Amino acid sequence: MYRVIDVKPLSSFRIWVKFEDGTEGTVDLSDLVNKGIFQRLREEEYFKSVYVDPETHAVAWPGDLDLCPDALYSEITGKEMFLIFKAIK
Repeated sequence: MYRVIDVKPLSSFRIWVKFEDGTEGTVDLSDLVNKGIFQRLREEEYFKSVYVDPETHAVAWPGDLDLCPDALYSEITGKEMFLIFKAIK
């Protein structure tokens, strides 16, 4: 599993994410903010409260809302998930 070490909220429902291996990049969450529990991210102050969960190393928001680090890594690098899991082994 990839570990997120830093995250910053950006405009237009984007976040900047950095992983412990040095990989970093921007992820657009605009499609996600209209779905289910992620609708709360439309609230600007809530969106800005993003942090790295110290236990799971995931991008998170208060109230147990988080994003899978491996999925974010895949989005940033363009590597398919099965290749990421193969590399972790």
